[in-house]
Amino acid sequence: MTMPRLAGLLPGMILVLALGCRGGGSGPTVVDFWAMGREGEVVQQMVPAFEARSPGIRVRVQQIPWSAAHEKLLTAYVGDSMPDIVQAGNTWIPELVALGALERLDERLRKPSPLPSPASSAGEEVDTGDFFPGILDTNVIDGSTYGIPWYVDTRLLFYRTDILGQAGYTQPPATWAAWLDALTRIKAQAGPAKYAVLLPFTEWQPLVILALQRGATLLRNQDQFGDFRSPAFRQAFQFYLDLFRRGLAAPAGAAQVANLYQDFGNGSFAFFISGPWNIGELTRRLPASLDGTWMTAPMPSPDDSSPGVSVAGGASLALVRGSKNQDAAWAFIEYLSQPAQQVELYRLTGDLPSRKTAWEDESVAHNRYAQAFWKQLQHLRSTPKIPEWERIASKISEYAEATIRDTMTADAALAGLDRDVDALLEKRRWMLRHAPGAE
Repeated sequence: MTMPRLAGLLPGMILVLALGCRGGGSGPTVVDFWAMGREGEVVQQMVPAFEARSPGIRVRVQQIPWSAAHEKLLTAYVGDSMPDIVQAGNTWIPELVALGALERLDERLRKPSPLPSPASSAGEEVDTGDFFPGILDTNVIDGSTYGIPWYVDTRLLFYRTDILGQAGYTQPPATWAAWLDALTRIKAQAGPAKYAVLLPFTEWQPLVILALQRGATLLRNQDQFGDFRSPAFRQAFQFYLDLFRRGLAAPAGAAQVANLYQDFGNGSFAFFISGPWNIGELTRRLPASLDGTWMTAPMPSPDDSSPGVSVAGGASLALVRGSKNQDAAWAFIEYLSQPAQQVELYRLTGDLPSRKTAWEDESVAHNRYAQAFWKQLQHLRSTPKIPEWERIASKISEYAEATIRDTMTADAALAGLDRDVDALLEKRRWMLRHAPGAE
């Protein structure tokens, strides 16, 4: 239930009255926010300014390591001990929605905030038209919006400009054919101890990106079955395998890479696929002598429609279903979603803003490494929005590694992948068969 605005009263007074009623006069409304990883640490620096402008609201942040976050969220849901707001990886949204843990946000997005806040009082409610569409789409399940993108993430190329130049390329390759040619030339110059590209077995994203670029759906029949033997996925899988069979990619898992930054710096490989966090890491870790020798570029495309698509990632802010402090929690979500706060988060963490207008700030606009991400963020696709996706992604990595290590043929791997994914989706098929209105 929302509280109507009272004519003639100052916004701050209304907020105090509204929150005083909710708290039974016992003090401010406390909003519990679970934030993950580095963001959980730095967001606490953003809370005081919100509280100063929002009398009657206090925000209590709990920082949770990403490694423990997924399990903690599920345990809290079962134990009925969820916070008011959660930061969730975009691929987790479908699972939390399936559990019934998140509140639909569509009504709140269509109307002004029910409580005066730094956002609503300035006429700056959350503008969904200002988000990158591919990122916003990860938060939309069956036509309803359950999360607000907080920061964006996607994968693209990091490469050594000097090594690529020695191979005869003054610009990064824009097509698969050009990329393969550049990698082949680099490997020929590097010799047997070095490689052209790093593609760790444990990372499913590169293979899935190639498949999405080919138009693969990954799943079929309302995401009830695997579709990995489709021509589109098979073509991408073959291109991926060829990078290893030609000796262009190092046959290694992430744990076998001694030091990504050291190896990239000494030329052990010239390309790797990663996200925006590595802009800061490379800037800090590479020696000054390598300044100007590396750059970012959008993913190559299988044809001339450059750039190729990449996966939509990042993290969102979601309102927990059943929270007793939803209006106050929504005011904080609004605040964190504003362009100025997105720029502040970028300044503190290097996380790329999810609001396009935030990219107009010179701190983002003048970052030469971020410009490729701006271009790539216009060309994204979501992975299947189902609760089982994380387990399916692990299976993709498992079968790809088996094929690269020659313990399984490509045909056997794709058949096994379909078989295992079909088994993982058995419960989904049962639920769809027994859903209201199902024939």
